[in-house]
Amino acid sequence: MIGGWIDRLGAIWVEGQITQLSRRPGAGVVFLTLRDPSHDISIGVTCYRQVFDAVADVVSEGARVVVHAKPEWYAPRGQLSLRAVAIKPVGIGELLARLEQLKRSLASEGLFALDRKKPLPFLPHLVGLVCGRASAAERDVLENARRRWPAVRFEVRNVAVQGVKAVPQVVQAVKELDAHEDVDVIIVARGGGSVEDLLPFSDEQLVRVVAECRTPVVSAIGHEPDSPLLDLVADLRASTPTDAAKKVVPDVGEELDRVRGLRDRALRTVRGLLEREERGLAHALARPVMEHPQRMVEVREDELAALLARSRRVLGHLLDRADSELSHTRARVRALSPAATMERGYAVLQRADGAVVRSPEEVAEGEELRARVAEGEFAVRRVADPA
Repeated sequence: MIGGWIDRLGAIWVEGQITQLSRRPGAGVVFLTLRDPSHDISIGVTCYRQVFDAVADVVSEGARVVVHAKPEWYAPRGQLSLRAVAIKPVGIGELLARLEQLKRSLASEGLFALDRKKPLPFLPHLVGLVCGRASAAERDVLENARRRWPAVRFEVRNVAVQGVKAVPQVVQAVKELDAHEDVDVIIVARGGGSVEDLLPFSDEQLVRVVAECRTPVVSAIGHEPDSPLLDLVADLRASTPTDAAKKVVPDVGEELDRVRGLRDRALRTVRGLLEREERGLAHALARPVMEHPQRMVEVREDELAALLARSRRVLGHLLDRADSELSHTRARVRALSPAATMERGYAVLQRADGAVVRSPEEVAEGEELRARVAEGEFAVRRVADPA
């Protein structure tokens, strides 16, 4: 009868603190115990996994929640429980839930993507600083930065860092510094505080303004555990304002040590190179050809003399053989020459036109002829035959 009466009840809202939480892997149902600290009363609550997953990022054991649930009666044990259809965090939990939802929305737009991050300059000439007036954050940034690099300059914008005026003033300061041509990097700094105090640095408007900045932005909000949305959209997140000064400005002492180390390393490298080249040169000079370079000339001189003598002998043999062949040829030519025949007493008769007389019939009686002998020529005339 109790179970039937409870089944007819409608859904109710119950506020309490989660004291036990059971999320079994693979199970579709989540079990938790809700306790009312004021009256020391606890009740079991069950819900489907998708109901709890909606607030799983901000709800854990010890969190205060409001549960929209329907009462259920388990007769075998005589136990009353609640089946939740909605769970909402209260107080800080509700605030964190809204921030988590905004975080997922901005992340889906790619505002937190790593490829959007801009690198910081090695040595900024002018640093923009957005902070509270006369705050510890301002003092930490200025003192630590100037201690590391005394010549660094700052363009400071003092703004409200909490309350209703914080967001518009911080946004305006960031825009002014981003439009400043000489500002190389912007630091947004604030000391620690409660979640409510740091809410302005999770504002959607501020996040979008920082995402659109052309100048690199460093977020230095609160302490190490604090993580406003500005940390995610900034180009660099510093755990504290002091850490921001260390990351933005190089240490002059460290850089001088690095320069000295590089100079010494370069000097050692050059010396090593020179020593290696000197050893190579000494090794090359120690070779016989370098110690007595004239020896190579002497060897080549002997070879050249031998080649010259050989060429002369060959040329002499060739000339002698050619001369012998020429003498033989000349002797043969002389033997076959008509002049040699005439030297033996013969003569050649030619007519007036130069034709050689070969037969008596070719010459008419009384015709004048020219007789050529070895020593010259003379004229003759054919006379009549005595017969």
